[in-house]
Amino acid sequence: MENWLYPNSVQEAKEAQKQMAEKVCFQDDFPDLQRIGGMDVSHKLYDPNHLIYASTVVLDFKTLSVVEHASVEEKQTFPYIPGFLGFREAPALVHSFQKLKIKPDLLVIDGQGISHPRRLGIASQIGVILDIPTIGVAKSILVGQPDKALGTKAGSETFLVWKGEEIGILFRSKKGANPLIISSGHKISLASAVKLIKQCFMGYKMPEPTRQAHLTSNDYRKCQSAPFKQNTSSSIK
Repeated sequence: MENWLYPNSVQEAKEAQKQMAEKVCFQDDFPDLQRIGGMDVSHKLYDPNHLIYASTVVLDFKTLSVVEHASVEEKQTFPYIPGFLGFREAPALVHSFQKLKIKPDLLVIDGQGISHPRRLGIASQIGVILDIPTIGVAKSILVGQPDKALGTKAGSETFLVWKGEEIGILFRSKKGANPLIISSGHKISLASAVKLIKQCFMGYKMPEPTRQAHLTSNDYRKCQSAPFKQNTSSSIK
């Protein structure tokens, strides 16, 4: 399983993606969803040290309030290559998850699920590695085409189709905003993924789990750059 996070080459990364893709499940596996998590990373522009600031947040699913967050600072071990984002960011994200005292029942990850050329985006990769239900919410299309023109109103949606398969949903969360790409990560159907994400908006373009993870990772990056470094894990009572 080591090469599922730390491959030694692009070819080894492709083989790891193939192995993990075979383990992806599309059956819902979250019978009592009480806590939903979000994951995102932050970077310093042109950082010569190639550091990644990764955060996992845990929210109460009913109120969407943050109950805990954990962050790590790590040096990337794999370069940025389109289609292989998981090997650059997943190690740090997994380690931030492992620092949590309160674990979520499901994770929403800023990135692709199965809407990926080898059907294994970062959301699916993390889902398989952690054996937890995951949903991918990305900001741009990696593969596929919209089934039809997407409406301009908030709530407009259409299937993302690739090789004759519906691999995701394009969803416009705000009027005039670029659509989000919602896809199954692991242990969840596309229909359930879309339904859950629609319940996670609080007036912003991004769903609250990944929006809070984005804010947390940015704050953590700024904190680590400051002379005084704050605690990197916190439960909110």
